[in-house]
Amino acid sequence: MALLEVRDLSVVFARKGEPPVTAVDGISFDVEPGRTVGLVGESGCGKSVTSLAIMGLLPPRGAEVSGSVTFDGTDLLSLPRKELEARRGKDLSMVFQDPLTSLNPVVPIGLQVSEVIERHRGLPRKEAMPEAEELLRKVGIPDPGRRLKEYPHQLSGGMRQRALIAMALACKPRLLIADEPTTALDVTIQAQILQLLSDLVAETDTALIMITHDLGVVAGLCDEVNVLYGGRVVERAARHELFARPKHPYTAGLLASIPRLDSPRGQRLSPIAGSVADNIPWDTGCAFCPRCPNAIEVCERETPEVSVDASGRFLRCHNPVREPISNSMEAS
Repeated sequence: MALLEVRDLSVVFARKGEPPVTAVDGISFDVEPGRTVGLVGESGCGKSVTSLAIMGLLPPRGAEVSGSVTFDGTDLLSLPRKELEARRGKDLSMVFQDPLTSLNPVVPIGLQVSEVIERHRGLPRKEAMPEAEELLRKVGIPDPGRRLKEYPHQLSGGMRQRALIAMALACKPRLLIADEPTTALDVTIQAQILQLLSDLVAETDTALIMITHDLGVVAGLCDEVNVLYGGRVVERAARHELFARPKHPYTAGLLASIPRLDSPRGQRLSPIAGSVADNIPWDTGCAFCPRCPNAIEVCERETPEVSVDASGRFLRCHNPVREPISNSMEAS
């Protein structure tokens, strides 16, 4: 059974004197224990806003959230603020995108990790601090005893990201959301962070939501992939199925724009034309239509219906890709 069920989640931002902006438009997906579900797409497609809505971290003013987010039978959106705060950090945690701005610059790392243990497990600081040291050791930070006393600016980008993961794991959450956890890290550190998250899911049966624009991360970590565009899921499939046979032109475009080692020397990449701002409202047609190489007349005037095939693939498209593509990440 699914640990997290997201149904018709929508987020609309409103500012006085300006038209409302729909950042998330009716997203639905499930996450089961021990599984990793990816939310993929360009910047501005609604990935991070979805995670913040799930965690209840959007501002109370200016953001209208609707739909349901059911965690272990409880709708998080209807929980009183204090009850939700008691669950955050304990039952569900989040690794934020930028560790330098997510960590408090004037508080030592050890205190930032230990206060999570004190808050949610009720341990005194004398007992929480050794556990914080063990958490830093578990996530691969060298000499954790010394790092407890250091400040975020004294740590490298990789160690700061590991410290954030240690904070998220402090109370052994059942659901972990990782929002671009490898952004701005070199490839070696990226691989270590992804391996750490993979081991976490395998060892503790934690449900993981991986938010990323990097399809290489998806290829090596996710079990199921949700491709987002314009605040909606346009395609959902198992990882291998998605990489072997993308159906939505946007998914195919994302895959075609990735550099490949087996490509002939001098071959140019095939970027998606335009930008994420070049769209039309979903209620009048397909938002991806202005950038889509497969666009036909009906795409401009009718919202594409959702189809689900025998394999469970979810697709929202009038004119899907017909031919499978060969991609080196398929074997990942």
